[in-house]
Amino acid sequence: MIEIIPAIDIIDGRCVRLTEGDYERQTTYKSSPVDMVKTFADSGLTRIHAVDLTGARLGTPDALRVLEKMASVNGARIEWGGGIKTDDDFRDIFNAGATWAVIGSVAAKQPERFERWLNKRGGDTVILGADIRDGRVALSGWLDESDLTATDIINRFLPSGLSQVIVTDISKDGMLAGPSFGLYRDLMEAHPGIILTASGGISCMADIERLDRDGVPRVIVGKALYEGRITLRELSDAG
Repeated sequence: MIEIIPAIDIIDGRCVRLTEGDYERQTTYKSSPVDMVKTFADSGLTRIHAVDLTGARLGTPDALRVLEKMASVNGARIEWGGGIKTDDDFRDIFNAGATWAVIGSVAAKQPERFERWLNKRGGDTVILGADIRDGRVALSGWLDESDLTATDIINRFLPSGLSQVIVTDISKDGMLAGPSFGLYRDLMEAHPGIILTASGGISCMADIERLDRDGVPRVIVGKALYEGRITLRELSDAG
């Protein structure tokens, strides 16, 4: 059974969703991140994916106080990403209550640092975030690009104990047009030992059910949930 993870994207302390990773195309929602965590946890969805988009753009965590409040919600477990660049950043997000750290740009730009974090906390706690645009890994809140593919970066860290990867197809993110099924099938075939989380493009329960049939272990659901195309009851029943 696929594990369903609701998403909370944060800009200036507010819940937002971007379209195709474009900061100029954002929708802001009324509920606060903490209120959303409470709603998700009350529905049995206790693992929550949160991205500090302001921190990602600035290159340093911006919403640690928000993280503290989110992590204090009974039962909630937060996988947190955005702007984690230094050893202090890495330490601070765990001190603020994160259960998992999602690391993207550092893994691509400073692989030795990422390896050190993997060795320190282990693959059960440190997650590689591979955000893909046109087949290449995007960096710094999707504002920059690298020459790396998802396979390149996964292979780089397998010997260091990498076990969890979140792969987001930016071209699908926020579009409600369905995820990149072929991309995830190819990655699972190439990396059978990795726990893969699919992210981007989920539009309805049929998308989740198809990923489940394909054997994808986890899926992140964002805009479809906020826009009412998928209900919390449906996610709770499927999770």
